[in-house]
Amino acid sequence: MAASGAGDPLDAKRGEAPFAQRIDPTREKLTPEQLYSMRRTQLAQWQKVLPQRRTRNIVTGLGIGALVLAIYGYTFYSISQERFLDELEDEAKAARARALARASGS
Repeated sequence: MAASGAGDPLDAKRGEAPFAQRIDPTREKLTPEQLYSMRRTQLAQWQKVLPQRRTRNIVTGLGIGALVLAIYGYTFYSISQERFLDELEDEAKAARARALARASGS
């Protein structure tokens, strides 16, 4: 029977799988080979996650850009509506003045 930790995937006593421990390379003295292995593993994990992160960044950027364009477009739309309403109000004042002039002139 193999000893625990000698390639046995499950701990025979507890029935649990072993897990990795966090290592602080500044506190613990590690060999150059261990440091190299850690860097290589970190690089592999970073390269694995990079496409997902890039996709999320692109989607987020497009979403923010769309929001900015929507606010910008709405601002232009509301200003044009405001000018339109001002013109209608001016025409209404002129029409009231003409109606008042006709009423007082007759």
